[in-house]
Amino acid sequence: MRALLIGDVVGGVGLRALLALLPDLRREHRPDVVVVNAENAAAGVGTSARQARQLLDAGVDVLTGGNHTLRRTELYPLLAAEPRVLRPDNLAVRAPGSGLVVVETPAGPVAVVNVVGSVFMDAARSPFAAAEELVEQAARRTPRVLVDVHAEATSEKVALGRHLDGRVTAVAGTHTHVQTADARLLPGGTAYITDLGMTGPHDSVIGVRTETILRRFLTGAPGTFEPADDGVRVEGAVIDADADGRATSIVAFSLEAGE
Repeated sequence: MRALLIGDVVGGVGLRALLALLPDLRREHRPDVVVVNAENAAAGVGTSARQARQLLDAGVDVLTGGNHTLRRTELYPLLAAEPRVLRPDNLAVRAPGSGLVVVETPAGPVAVVNVVGSVFMDAARSPFAAAEELVEQAARRTPRVLVDVHAEATSEKVALGRHLDGRVTAVAGTHTHVQTADARLLPGGTAYITDLGMTGPHDSVIGVRTETILRRFLTGAPGTFEPADDGVRVEGAVIDADADGRATSIVAFSLEAGE
């Protein structure tokens, strides 16, 4: 099984870049499953229903979310009706949607789990407890389990990776918009990376116009967090696994995208 995981899509510029490069990524890597974190696609905050449909229609198998997923109420009907559009399971108790889906792929069924961190973020309950429950459910149907942990703290993501090592195919962090240099195989056979990176404008401060963020830090003046436009890259990782769900490789990538 080969999985293509894409880091946080930021703004329309990031969405357009991914849609443009996805056919080439498919031809080059021939993934069995494509998972995209679309957490910031709608002007940097959440995902619109239209954007979610665009990504699914383009061949993305599963969309994961994060702390902004529930900010756009227009997405709620899709969260309730479309199982391939996830929101972090522990983000809220009674919100629409789910943090787990199992999709059929050429390599067999693949489960995708989505949780949000609890350190410096609002979580309804522990991501460790939520992930354990979802992984147990997923394991009843397939040994191939991919976990997106949308979290702020590096330590929390590393700890969850270690906790799930040997029980899932991969644990991939999202949310910080900075790709980490620690893609590796853990001792139990789980592929791990602390952050997949950002699919969006890198000539920025984690996707937002530099001047806006600098003004806020220097003067304390609030400002609208408008996505930047330049230095667009598509970032993520390619993960290979055996039929038993044990990962055999993980390679991160960062590709320039023309606008």
